[in-house]
Amino acid sequence: MRLRAPSRAAASLSAVLLATTACTTAGGGGQDGLSVVTTTEILADLVRNVGGDRVRVDSLVPPGGDPHSYEPTPADAKKVAAADVTFTNHLLLEEQRLIKAIDANAREGTPNVSLAEASETYGAHVIPLVENVGLDVLWLGLRVRGDGKQRGATRSSEVRLTATAVEGPGKVVTYLTESLGKPVVYFDSGDGLSDVDSTTLPPAAHTHLNWAFTAQGTYRLTLRASLLNGGGGEVALGEGTFTFAVGVDPNGIAGTVLDEGHTDLTVDLDTGELYTYNDRAGGTTQEVVPASDAVIEVPNKAITTVPDDPRFAFLGGAGASVHQLPQAVLGKHVHGEIDPHLWQDVRNGRAYAELIRDTLRTADPDGAADYDRNARDYLARLDELDAQVRGIVAAVPRERRHLVTTHDGFGYFASAYEMTVAGFVVPNPAQEPSVEDVRKLTETIRNLEVPAVFMEPNLAQRGSVLTQVAHDQGVQVCLLYGDSFDERTRNYADMMRHNAEEIARCLA
Repeated sequence: MRLRAPSRAAASLSAVLLATTACTTAGGGGQDGLSVVTTTEILADLVRNVGGDRVRVDSLVPPGGDPHSYEPTPADAKKVAAADVTFTNHLLLEEQRLIKAIDANAREGTPNVSLAEASETYGAHVIPLVENVGLDVLWLGLRVRGDGKQRGATRSSEVRLTATAVEGPGKVVTYLTESLGKPVVYFDSGDGLSDVDSTTLPPAAHTHLNWAFTAQGTYRLTLRASLLNGGGGEVALGEGTFTFAVGVDPNGIAGTVLDEGHTDLTVDLDTGELYTYNDRAGGTTQEVVPASDAVIEVPNKAITTVPDDPRFAFLGGAGASVHQLPQAVLGKHVHGEIDPHLWQDVRNGRAYAELIRDTLRTADPDGAADYDRNARDYLARLDELDAQVRGIVAAVPRERRHLVTTHDGFGYFASAYEMTVAGFVVPNPAQEPSVEDVRKLTETIRNLEVPAVFMEPNLAQRGSVLTQVAHDQGVQVCLLYGDSFDERTRNYADMMRHNAEEIARCLA
């Protein structure tokens, strides 16, 4: 039986949640104060400090929860429907189903603010999210670029990519290997192409896939893109045909050869074009190559054998050879182009607080003076906190300022306080670590002679891998807070102060 990736699951869930809240009474400022819903506890704490007694704040992701994987419930939808203000982090930090449920249930006319995206206008510093997986063949994925606002796209929209035609000596299969090894097929030309040969991505997102070819030769794959704006509407975007040189010399085919680094078959929401978007220098520079000019090499060193597992029978018989570009990172992994963990730099937390102040003023003009006063006091405390964190970390010898963590969530901390992210178990906590991930982590710890690694209390499963590697290498395991609090740390200032002190204690 052929497993397919569901393309409308998130939309369906949002519709169900919306239906459950259809008769919910609208919220309002009222005697109990302004009702505010946030996605995470960290955002909720910032709102409480700025809003004071005038706000009632509720976080959808519970204590110890992970916003990368948390999925909404009908109770969450009711909270959003009753809220006067909703704050998310976004930049694809939160699970897309949660974002879709919020946007479907937030009352019309109430502020619904993505803090990470809007805070740049308040001076927040953003960092490109660079992935550097050392493959010896091209790393090929799918991507959506642009915001598509002129086409009516929102962050709850989806872009559908459908395989409409394949020319070549064999069949083409793209599939995702989930964290427990189960394959989910996206495109498969072996049984003919139809609308089922499709997948969806949110705007400004990227994902990884396996690309398998069952015979040597030149292939041409045509993809059609369309925009799904909810309510069943679908807007045609564009179409592009991509050329693959599978086990043959790509230089014998006219065009720009793509044979190394990280490349995505990309839909541009603003122009409707399809092209390849390529990292050729560790993510520091990118280039666009039109679909009609791109020649994607699948070399003979990409030959692998079909596993002796009936779940992979769509590739051929067990032991058969296929050329395959691997997905590089095990499990479903959808992210944007910007690292979403902005709050790990206290100066970015300051920008969040200013944006929260102005949003609350708009929603509750009568409380403007209170919000201004609370914000002034809190911003002064954040300035003190930033200086304190900076001073604590500065006491660590520069050659010891290496962070090895459970997931790639501390880039802003490292950038702001002059440290280096030396390694992590996985880029995203929703992923499963591979044997190669563990090997590279072990080598990093050994080569840099780091005295400690850092796990996050809400990522116990990933922490077990890090703990085992640390035990094997004889180094200490310490604790950093990334995306959530626990019973020991209940506010943003304490979290940042703890992280600085723990780094100093464990590395200095």
